[in-house]
Amino acid sequence: MSYAWIVWLIIAAIFIGAEVLTPGFFLLWFGVGALVAMLLALLGVTSVAAQVVAFLLVSIALLIASRTIFERFLSLSSSSSPALKTGVEKMIGQVGMVVEPSRGALNEAAVKVYGSVWTAFPIEGETPLTEGETVAIERLEGNSIYVRRASRRALRFSDNSE
Repeated sequence: MSYAWIVWLIIAAIFIGAEVLTPGFFLLWFGVGALVAMLLALLGVTSVAAQVVAFLLVSIALLIASRTIFERFLSLSSSSSPALKTGVEKMIGQVGMVVEPSRGALNEAAVKVYGSVWTAFPIEGETPLTEGETVAIERLEGNSIYVRRASRRALRFSDNSE
């Protein structure tokens, strides 16, 4: 009786165990391929070459299939969906309130957005900002925001109650 199935079982356990310890989703398929090779050995296929070929074919096929599924349904590499905005990028378009009016030659003001006060400047063509006005963020440059007056429809405050 051949004990090749025990070797394949050990290989499968190593791959599946290693998958638990790695951040990717890669080694599991080699563990499944080893389990298929183990089944072939249990069913009486004594050719080690046939077991290795089955191991490689199943592993690579599952790897390719899972990559395709992840790309299609989880949008991991979909260029058609918009990029997720995080951090300061998320602030563009948000509405804040002027807490200190414009002053100086550059019309520097202070605007409260998400509970934080930012140095703000009106965009080109805007008049100086007055306290209590609502403004929308157009762009960020360093630690400063550039704002325009917000329309009445766009008023959605970002935690300005603090």
